[in-house]
Amino acid sequence: MSFIAFLILGLIAGALAKLIMPGKQGGGIIVTMILGVIGAFLGGFIGGSILGINMGSTFSLPSILFAVLGALIVLFIYGLITGRKGSRV
Repeated sequence: MSFIAFLILGLIAGALAKLIMPGKQGGGIIVTMILGVIGAFLGGFIGGSILGINMGSTFSLPSILFAVLGALIVLFIYGLITGRKGSRV
C-alpha cells in the first residue's frame, strides 16, 4: 500500500471512528489523522496477521472496516488517556 493511500485511508478511518464513537472527542483534523493512521495500522495488523485476511487492496471493504475498527480502538484508548468521559454539560 502506498504511503499517500495509507494516509487517506487513515484520515477516512479516523473521521468515521469519530462519527461512530459516542460522546465528544477532542482534537482537530491533525489528531484525527494521526489517530486514524495509527488505527489503520492496528486494523491492518489485526486483519492481516492475527486473522489471516488478505488486505491487499487499499480501499477494499475489509481494509476500510478493519481500519475503522482499529481507529475506534485507538480513539477509545486516546479518550482514556486524555480523560474524556463523553459529552460534558
